[in-house]
Amino acid sequence: MLTRILSKDLPRSRVLAVLLIVLVLGLAFAPFLVPGVKALNVAAKVLVFIALVASFDLLLGYTGIVSFAHTMFFGIGAYGVAIAFTRLGANWTALAAGLAGALFVSLLLSLLIGLFSLRVKAIFYAMITLAVASAFLTLASQLSEFTGGEDGLSFRVPQLLTPGFRLFESDLLGVAVNGRIVTYYLIFLMVALMFLALLRIVNSPFGRVLQAIRENDFRAEALGYRTVIYRTLSNMISAGFATLAGCLLALWLRYNGPDTSLSFEIMLDILLIVVIGGMGTLYGAIVGSTIFLLAQSYLQDVLKALGSVMEGWPLLPAIFTPDRWLLWLGLLFVLSVYYFPTGIVGRLRERASLRAMLNAPKDKP
Repeated sequence: MLTRILSKDLPRSRVLAVLLIVLVLGLAFAPFLVPGVKALNVAAKVLVFIALVASFDLLLGYTGIVSFAHTMFFGIGAYGVAIAFTRLGANWTALAAGLAGALFVSLLLSLLIGLFSLRVKAIFYAMITLAVASAFLTLASQLSEFTGGEDGLSFRVPQLLTPGFRLFESDLLGVAVNGRIVTYYLIFLMVALMFLALLRIVNSPFGRVLQAIRENDFRAEALGYRTVIYRTLSNMISAGFATLAGCLLALWLRYNGPDTSLSFEIMLDILLIVVIGGMGTLYGAIVGSTIFLLAQSYLQDVLKALGSVMEGWPLLPAIFTPDRWLLWLGLLFVLSVYYFPTGIVGRLRERASLRAMLNAPKDKP
């Protein structure tokens, strides 16, 4: 049953399987394990980034397409929900309209970008997507009548998703199950469905063709596959899932602005997470997103604690000051790339495969 749910794409490593179980269960019970506003915000952001990074890995890891326009589709999803709630009110109809409108715009743009740009190779396509994403960011900042400009849009959500709503009169495991908890589990359910859908796509015949294009697009073309069509479809599917992730982010924050969903820093974070988790492994999105966002959110607190412990020591308090958290985050990234060149998931799978080969019985002559 589990094999069918995971589309026969199992972790293939005991250590990885245990790690994934711990992370998934931790995210599933995060509101009760680590109650608090900051912890819940971090867990929700991890969920959103799992969907966002997995959708980008479909492009980079499985198709071999380097795109810098992924945050544009992410932002379209967030703005679609924000504009719909602002114009139509806090109701489910507005959510459905914003979601449908954002998906339509994203799929249309990704189709146009694919048809006109995917015929060029490697760095040229990446530069085109970077230019389009930059233009869209500028457009979103200037169309203040629709997007709120640099200030963004704050909006209300349906009553079921508001903090003032109580699902149960009494607390559950010591936690008040309010609208924020309901929103969190709505995001968790959507991300789980999106992740399983992506697993099904990459393990389908369509996904095998994408991997063949990644390895050698000339050979795939010679075998009769229209690589431009497959690359365009991959671009559209990836854009669609990124748009859904943007909708979930806006729904959680009840706000969206240019820096929230369209910033180039988000694109850099996505690239770092893919490298840390492992390209061409959707499970890498779970591992990489969790590790990166936990480090990004709590590294300053850890450095502050270390600095207080080393008070009075020469130089060490200045090194472990919270103001240098970006330095330590960069160092952690360098170490992860050095020790896990194929990503954490890729490294664990390689070790499991090597161990299986060494333990395999050898035929006697």
